[in-house]
Amino acid sequence: MRTGLFLLISAVLFSLANAATPIQFTLPDKPPAVALQNVVQDNFLGISFELSSFNTIWGETPDGIPHALLNYLSNIRARISKPLRLRVGGNAMDGSTYVPAQSNMITLTNPNANINAVPVDFGPIFFDVLNKAYDGVGSMMFTIGLSMQNPANDSNVVLLAQAATQKLGNRLDAMLLGNEPDLYSGHGTTPGYTIPDYITDVKKIVTDMKTSPAGNPLNRTLLGGPTICCGWDLDQIIKGGLEDYPYKYYTLQHYPTHICAGPNAVNTNISYFLSHMNVPVFASWNIQGINDAKLANVPVLLTEYNSVSCGGSNISDTFAMSLWAVDIALQLATHNFSGAYLHTREFNVTYNLFDPPSPTSPTSPGWSTGSPYYTELVLAETISSTGSVIVDLNVNNSITSPGASVAGYGVYDKAGQKQGKVVLFNFANDGQGETFQIPKSAGITSIGYRLLVAPSVYERTNISWAGQTVGPLGELEGVQVTTYQDCGSGGCAVTVPGPGLALVYLNPKSGDSDKFFVGNSSLYGYVPPPAPSVNGTSGSGSGGLKGAAGRGCGLVDGGRMVVMGLMSVLVVFLV
Repeated sequence: MRTGLFLLISAVLFSLANAATPIQFTLPDKPPAVALQNVVQDNFLGISFELSSFNTIWGETPDGIPHALLNYLSNIRARISKPLRLRVGGNAMDGSTYVPAQSNMITLTNPNANINAVPVDFGPIFFDVLNKAYDGVGSMMFTIGLSMQNPANDSNVVLLAQAATQKLGNRLDAMLLGNEPDLYSGHGTTPGYTIPDYITDVKKIVTDMKTSPAGNPLNRTLLGGPTICCGWDLDQIIKGGLEDYPYKYYTLQHYPTHICAGPNAVNTNISYFLSHMNVPVFASWNIQGINDAKLANVPVLLTEYNSVSCGGSNISDTFAMSLWAVDIALQLATHNFSGAYLHTREFNVTYNLFDPPSPTSPTSPGWSTGSPYYTELVLAETISSTGSVIVDLNVNNSITSPGASVAGYGVYDKAGQKQGKVVLFNFANDGQGETFQIPKSAGITSIGYRLLVAPSVYERTNISWAGQTVGPLGELEGVQVTTYQDCGSGGCAVTVPGPGLALVYLNPKSGDSDKFFVGNSSLYGYVPPPAPSVNGTSGSGSGGLKGAAGRGCGLVDGGRMVVMGLMSVLVVFLV
């Protein structure tokens, strides 16, 4: 790991020294008025888990939660001010049964089930494990699924809703009624199922919950749906009757392609994921319904997304997906989404964010980190605790140009009132850097930036964010690398390696600007070395949110980049 990190840093420095003519782009002082309608919070990107494999990742008991999982969650939670979004559901939950008397957490009930829809029985320990993780990591907001597959006999749905509200209390953010009901007909769950049928079923289940003798689990607004993926339009569902019910969220889930019938030229095509032009198209799916929801003040969540549905393909664990998933998340924020969740499933699914050593040994070290996990870290440091408005800057006409290998976003903090950051992408797989000229502005006097990099878009393990990689216990290894520049009259320039991404903070030393998260966010295993003092600055201190002084950090000042690895200190003067 240490050798790989050194080689990666060397490659980054080589590309910095060989960058071509700077790319110019425009960064307006204020975002467009229409963009101000969607202010997103720093917990925008959460994680979605499939119920059937939940215990293989989370362990079997509250005291048996793997330290690795807690580290993975803590690394994200430490970087945000709002509760971490976690969803448990999927096709598995839509066909599963809550058993209050069950002593173990999860029991598989059909060993011959389709791998993409494995039903289980699950007991109250499920909620105990969620609560224990909350207590250990910090505040989270939980979303669970409720089945709609048998509305005529919905007593177990009501029972689960009551248990969830009682056991989780205010930690329960939402309950999603149904999962992909637009596929009920095609999958044979309910032949000929239509939107009017769905609305009728919603009415029955909601009525049964509200009138239950055991208590109404909907005494506060908790329902979400329809959680469609493929065949129905959100606007038709809303106008077809869903608007008559007090839904907290309207929910969608979406993948650009699938591997349900096996590999093919589409689901193994990495070039699709490296073209920014495809990203607005993805985010615009169901845009009419999303806009309807915005007018009705109902937030829209993408409760599940990833690269290739039905388990991922041979490209789903590559660095290309780290970049793509960041691009998608930021683009969703420009399309009126209020949040999104990256999905992870059972052991060895290639798009997973992380995997235990085996399905039966989650408490052992030796976890592997999937490339999409790094997306979570980047997003957590991108969006402000003051709320941000995201704008696609259309760098090099990347929205419409199939040949564009770069892209960029403006991030306006303080609910859109302040130029806060830019995010710059270089999708090229040529090992060369692209230099971006930060627009000259009287208000931008300095910058600081961090890089998400790997040697190749095909890389699976040698990936780093701000100089750190994720270790076998979910801990961040290495010391954070941040580069600061004073812009002066000539402005500032940032070179992004190919492939790579730069998160650039504007005026990071200003008192009213966001500060980078600095410190050790892992709870177990790794203890970072003390950072040596450079020009009177030191990396020692206590951890904090987006800029408080932190432990084991690498600080950079005076136009220099200081890379403090596990075994050496490398100082490079920028020219």
